[in-house]
Amino acid sequence: MLTASKEIFAKYQDEALLARIREYPDVSAMWAACVRDYADLPAVVFDGETHTYADLDRDAAAFRTVLKNAGLTAGDRVCLLAPNSYLFVKAYLAAVTMGVTAAILPAQLDERSVFGCTMMFGAKAVVCHPDLEAKLSICKAKNVKTLSAADTAEEGTPAAEGLGEDFPCVIMFTGGTTGKSKGALLSHGAVMQGTVNGCYGYSEVFNQRYMLLLPLSHVFGLIRNLMTSLYTGSALFICRNNKDMFRDIAVFRPTILVIVPALAEMALNLSRQFGRNMLGPDLKYIICGAAAVAPYLVKEYLKMGIGLCPGYGLTESANLVSGNPDFANRPDSVGLMYPNQEYKIVDGELWLKGKNMMLGYVGDPAENAAAYEDGWFRTGDLVRFDEDGFLYITGRIKEVIILSNGENVSPAEVEARFNELPIVQDSQVFEDVDESGRHILALEVVPRMTELKKIDTPDPIAYLTAQLEAVNAGLPGYWQVNRITVRDSDFARTPSMKIVRYKKC
Repeated sequence: MLTASKEIFAKYQDEALLARIREYPDVSAMWAACVRDYADLPAVVFDGETHTYADLDRDAAAFRTVLKNAGLTAGDRVCLLAPNSYLFVKAYLAAVTMGVTAAILPAQLDERSVFGCTMMFGAKAVVCHPDLEAKLSICKAKNVKTLSAADTAEEGTPAAEGLGEDFPCVIMFTGGTTGKSKGALLSHGAVMQGTVNGCYGYSEVFNQRYMLLLPLSHVFGLIRNLMTSLYTGSALFICRNNKDMFRDIAVFRPTILVIVPALAEMALNLSRQFGRNMLGPDLKYIICGAAAVAPYLVKEYLKMGIGLCPGYGLTESANLVSGNPDFANRPDSVGLMYPNQEYKIVDGELWLKGKNMMLGYVGDPAENAAAYEDGWFRTGDLVRFDEDGFLYITGRIKEVIILSNGENVSPAEVEARFNELPIVQDSQVFEDVDESGRHILALEVVPRMTELKKIDTPDPIAYLTAQLEAVNAGLPGYWQVNRITVRDSDFARTPSMKIVRYKKC
């Protein structure tokens, strides 16, 4: 068993900066410090309006009155159904700072699912953005209390004090280690640890300009994008429509982007086509996660003077488990373990304990029993550490393929070898059956066309196939694939842009 501490990041951040990264027991305590220190600074920019920290504090206090008048008190739960917007931020902040647990619902849920969530999570009310009010029809028919996120009050209600780190804060949807949708209950301490973890490992942390492109119903968007932005006195520009992101970048000129690898790939391609300023002249860092980050992306962004920082996390860990401050030299690592965690490797699997870990899955004792062993959370991720403590993800237990000869193959490990080719954007290794009924390993590849077009060859696909076959020939025998297919379209992806894996044979 090992324990992580923030001192490991001292090599990458100066002492004065590390000293500014303070821990708070709950969101209320953090927010009080933010309002004290950043009152007149811009907190959220949305639809052409800039809201300062003082503005957001006033509006959240007024909405706490709305919640109080609706009969909600500390310890209750409320569902929050809203797209990325200032109303979301206001309602979320109001709820959690008065001790009401916010169950954050994805905006794309249908009306039946919205009602189902209120029942599953035991919510006393649903707070809904006016644009999504039609999704409340079943809730209203079943006499579930509904509130508009646009509601306000003339008088504000103070935030709760002394909630403490063990008090419930938010419920986030997750597929967990089994793939079944469930609600992970995160404490205030977990949310605060995830928030603070977003400050480690890079040199310019406070008073930055963030853009919000990820959904706030995803833990990566809520914790690393919204919460760390607020914690650091930064300004957060909420992009209403991601199709307008480059137009918005030109106006807002962000210094930090928090995005998934697929979006980083798209931005890279457009920057090459139209110039570095597609990402704005002030961009310093891209925080990249929620899916595997190709080392190629890290290297290519470095050529433009932008640090792309891979990381690793889970909904169950309040998002942030590790982050890579040495991305230039170890682009294939997800970094160093963040503080206040205990960790160990059991049969190749990463097990975790710590302040950042969830209180459990809501109303699902069977899933909780499957996720924990002797108090340790079993991540389901296969990992290794190098001699300097940097973490590498080598696969998922549930994706391991057991060959007929008894050998275990982690598809992610094999894919990583093929993905080292700059002309490979993504790949998937899976078990299939050939014409004779024999079980085989197969490979499908999405080419990186921007790189492939640079190759002077009459048949780019044949060239790519030959390169893949050369890599394949150099693999251990039980890793070698029996069939290679070059795709002409991307893989199906989850909402967090992870590749949807083919079902095992």
